[in-house]
Amino acid sequence: MRLQSKLLLLAALPLLLSLALIAVAVRHQERALAAREHALVEQAYMAAREAELRHYVDLARSVLQPLYEAPGDGSEATRAEALRLLAALDYGDDGYFFVYDLNGRSLMHPRQPELVGTDQWNLRDDDGVPTIQHLVAKARAGGGFIQYQWRKPSTGQRALKLGYVIALPKWGWMIGTGLYLDDIQATLRTLDQQVGRHIATTMLWIAGIAALGVGLISASGLWLNISEHKLADAKLRLLARQVVRSQEHERAHLSRELHDGTSQTLVSAKLLIESAVDGLERSGGDVPPGLHTALLRLNDSLTEVRRISHRLRPTMLDTLGLPAALEQLGREFGEAGGARVNVEVDGEVDDLPEELKTVMFRVAQEALTNIGKHALAQEVHISLHADVESLRLTVADNGRGFDLDAVQLDPNRGIGLRNMRERLEAIGGELFLLSSGSEGTLVEAVVSHEALVRLRTA
Repeated sequence: MRLQSKLLLLAALPLLLSLALIAVAVRHQERALAAREHALVEQAYMAAREAELRHYVDLARSVLQPLYEAPGDGSEATRAEALRLLAALDYGDDGYFFVYDLNGRSLMHPRQPELVGTDQWNLRDDDGVPTIQHLVAKARAGGGFIQYQWRKPSTGQRALKLGYVIALPKWGWMIGTGLYLDDIQATLRTLDQQVGRHIATTMLWIAGIAALGVGLISASGLWLNISEHKLADAKLRLLARQVVRSQEHERAHLSRELHDGTSQTLVSAKLLIESAVDGLERSGGDVPPGLHTALLRLNDSLTEVRRISHRLRPTMLDTLGLPAALEQLGREFGEAGGARVNVEVDGEVDDLPEELKTVMFRVAQEALTNIGKHALAQEVHISLHADVESLRLTVADNGRGFDLDAVQLDPNRGIGLRNMRERLEAIGGELFLLSSGSEGTLVEAVVSHEALVRLRTA
């Protein structure tokens, strides 16, 4: 794993872990707060309903009190009047009083008159709870609140109901009323849904902050990676330039040594042999055949030394410039049995930096070497063009091309192409290649105006 990736991981993991812990804590706190809020709302709602039911029952007591406290046990007429008064005390579609005797027989039910006169003692709800028995038991115990299931008149569906019952022992009655709780359940469900949405929104905010933090860390890591890459690339280019300069200096030094040392020694040996041959011929003596052979070998060696010296560092490149060196390179390539070479120069190319001239010459030299080895071309066109935007060197041939992708992917092939590209990249240039089996190969070296300015000021 690279250093940048490790730094990114070390920076992102604590952030994500911290945000995850914050999210867990926030979620726990919000759920606890929601539970407390749920309980408080339910308690407040139930307290309000209980107070309301007490008020209704107190109202019923006050209405029945004159009849209930009248002398005697209460005649049928008195009790009928009491039932009539209670039936008139309703409050909305679902608010009413009901009356049962203490044995579970229905005496009055305004919303379900079909129950009146029937024995409901064994009536049970959907859960098997004996509803009337529990109501009677609560009334016998002094009265109070009780929750049970009962059909809601406005909807016809069973719903949870909060009832308040009291007993009238003298008459053997249980009277009561109740309020349905499905509205509070709906309110609490709505409250829970709102809390859930708030929690989800909070989690989304935390996730967004986490994503933003990771994005910022990633962007910083990417910027750092790019900066490091650019710095390393710049150092690599500088190193490549220094290596190329060192190579060229060594080539120039070796070229001078061959030209000024070895070549002069061979010239001296040649002159001495020629002088000896001339002396023998004037004195009438026989010239040994070996001397003529040695003289021919010296001439061949001298030519080879000069050729090697010139290929190492052509003196014309330093004295007459790049165009003249390209002309000489093309001429020597044609004389060596290669293809016909046409050199064309366009633009101001005289005042070029030394390093740029060397790179362009080496690119052309390498391109011609590849043509001579592989292309089997009949014609080669070398073009050197300079304008305000760039300096371009183009070497095109009409020989057989090659599979560019295969050569670039094979590490054992295309070494010359890689050398050309690396030389150009070291000075800020680019190499473009185009090869076709029917149209030959085109090599183009381009150095932009900005790179040329940097080379001039370097």
